[in-house]
Amino acid sequence: MSLTTLLTSIFSEAFVRQGADASLGTVVVSRKPEVAQFQCNGAMAAAKALGKNPREIAEAVVADLSDRTEFEELSVAGPGFVNIRLADAFIAEHTRATAADDRFGIPRVPEPRTLVVDYGGPNVAKPMHVGHLRSSIIGDSIIRILRFAGHDVKGDIHMGDWGLQMGMVIVETERRMPGLPYFDPRFAGEYPAGSPVTMDDLQEMYPAISRECKEDTGLLARCQKATVELQTGRRGYVALWRHFVAVSMEAMKADFHRLGVDFDLWFGESSYEAAIPPMVERIRAEGHARLDDGAWIVDVAREDDNKPMPPVMLINSQGGTGYHTTDLATIEQRVGAFSADGILYVVDKRQSLHFEQVFRAARKTGIAPERVALEHLPFGTMNGKDGKPFKTRAGGVMRLNELIAMMTEEAGKRMLEAGVAQDYPDAERREIAEKVGMAALRYADLMNVRSADYVFDVERFTQFEGRTGAYLLYAAVRIKSILRKAADAGLAAGDIAEPATASERDLMLKLSAMPDALGDAVRERMPHHVCGYAFDLGQAFSRFYNDCHIMSEPDGARQASWLGLCDLVLREMEFLLGLLGIETPERM
Repeated sequence: MSLTTLLTSIFSEAFVRQGADASLGTVVVSRKPEVAQFQCNGAMAAAKALGKNPREIAEAVVADLSDRTEFEELSVAGPGFVNIRLADAFIAEHTRATAADDRFGIPRVPEPRTLVVDYGGPNVAKPMHVGHLRSSIIGDSIIRILRFAGHDVKGDIHMGDWGLQMGMVIVETERRMPGLPYFDPRFAGEYPAGSPVTMDDLQEMYPAISRECKEDTGLLARCQKATVELQTGRRGYVALWRHFVAVSMEAMKADFHRLGVDFDLWFGESSYEAAIPPMVERIRAEGHARLDDGAWIVDVAREDDNKPMPPVMLINSQGGTGYHTTDLATIEQRVGAFSADGILYVVDKRQSLHFEQVFRAARKTGIAPERVALEHLPFGTMNGKDGKPFKTRAGGVMRLNELIAMMTEEAGKRMLEAGVAQDYPDAERREIAEKVGMAALRYADLMNVRSADYVFDVERFTQFEGRTGAYLLYAAVRIKSILRKAADAGLAAGDIAEPATASERDLMLKLSAMPDALGDAVRERMPHHVCGYAFDLGQAFSRFYNDCHIMSEPDGARQASWLGLCDLVLREMEFLLGLLGIETPERM
């Protein structure tokens, strides 16, 4: 466990012995490290409950704990703050215990749950662009964090493969290649095995017809009709749609592989199509839906709503289904097929209203019982320096593969400027540049509070200094270099001894805080806690490294202890980077 957790248990018992509630013994890291390492502020609240002077209670707690060997000094400040400074022997003992634990003192959750994380969400027939970046990277990191915590987690890409864009591409294909058998309702033979279109074709076709539909209502109606016919099983359209899905998935998997993201489930909206008719029939039979101007809807507004809450559309007036219906069927399948205890949606915050509607409908209709948590984990937009959504230099939406290539190129430039890996073979240097570029990309996205917008600055994020993924990679690789040099000199890591310097002590204290950072990340589903802790750990190690000259240290026991610290920091750092989906090179 973390030091704050351990100290809280000690202080909680002391507060109980004073007649106060155990919760008042909470210990936190001190805001004034020059005065104390930790502090406990519960005496003020205890004074109100017990009708006593807060300083008197604080002094009684300090007296109660005066013989504990964990503490070097306990003192009372102000109206009743307890300042805590730990004994070096205790700090070293806790650090050794952390080093000996494969989980670094991080406990598993007491009640593991089965969770489905819905993230990625690309659309078939559309190129993946920077808009898919945040969902993919955040979702992937959240899954890694929750799995380490002990939950059984499944990641689902939930592709958009069944909506209006499918009808649009079908119509556009027919307009360009009307002689294909897919459009002949009398054709009864086998359809061609190969796709009539490539991903490049689809990436050009969809934007073209989408723009035209905005001006031509007749064309839009034709696309809507084609969508309904696809969804109701028109044979040629289904065969053509399968080609679109296969071509798109091949391109998606290549992009996701470069991004370091994978999915347990490659389900699209179409995967739940068969479940929709019986679900809708049950909802109507139980009286949860009503007919409104030819459409079947579910009212989800409440009397206490302070803003309009539109109804959920089950079946539109043309007989088609949309995102509301598909999402409800998806929840029903996840609860039934996977026995999900929770479903987490890593989706743009601009979709908050949609998820509020769907979650309310799922509760009202019994699709999601109260035991099943439904969580929308919203994220903000990735903007350019102008504060607007990040685009290409030409002003268009940047494709994901273009962004990855740009980050790799920029990482190569920063490596050249810093003299990193310049005497390495070309192939190794290119591999390192890609890892640095991906580290910069992922860390830049994850270090921000998930729900906030942020400005994406390619040049700044690839720097080897400051709060960047490149900096963390360099810090980890530097430790690898230290340990290699030590091994070459016949030196080995030993037991971690009591700290001899302030920077060594600070590093040990920082190492003890990882369970707190991971706990915050798990509870809040916020990877930025991991990013912040990893950076702070890198900074603490840098100060230690500058103060403690490991390879020239004459005291063998002290040198072995420092190498033990290096080994622990490296293991923690690589573990943290792994939670962020960042791979560390062996050298740079």
